Amino acid sequence: MGIVSISLNEESLESLDDIQERFGLKGRSEAVRKAINSAKAEAQMIEGLEGMVEGVLIIVKKDHSDPWMNLIQAKHENEIKTQLHSHLKNHKCLEVMVIACEAEKLSSLLREIHSAGKADYVTFVKS
Repeated sequence: MGIVSISLNEESLESLDDIQERFGLKGRSEAVRKAINSAKAEAQMIEGLEGMVEGVLIIVKKDHSDPWMNLIQAKHENEIKTQLHSHLKNHKCLEVMVIACEAEKLSSLLREIHSAGKADYVTFVKS
C-alpha cells in the first residue's frame, strides 16, 4: 500500500475526524479512503451520463462576496433553466439550479465548479 503525505487546514482535519467517527472507521487513513471512494463514485456517475440530462444542481459556496459562481453561471446560462439563491449564515450561499442540457455540457459545468475549489458542497441529482 502506498503512503501519501497531505496537508489539511483545521476545518478539513475536523471533517476527516468526523467522517472517521460517523462511519466507525479505525483511523484517518480509512476515512481518506472512504472520501476517495465517494468522490470516485460521483465522478463515475457524471462520466456515465449520456444524451440529454435533467436534474437539480445544489451548491453551497463559501463566500457570498466572491463572484466566481456568477461567472460560471453566466457562461452556462443556456443549461440553467431555473435558479434559486439563498443567503446562509457565515456569509455562505446556497445555489439550487434546475439543469437541462447535454451530458458533456453538465460535465463541463461541474468540472468548472469543482476546479474553482470554492464550494463547500456540490451535488447533482438526476431526474
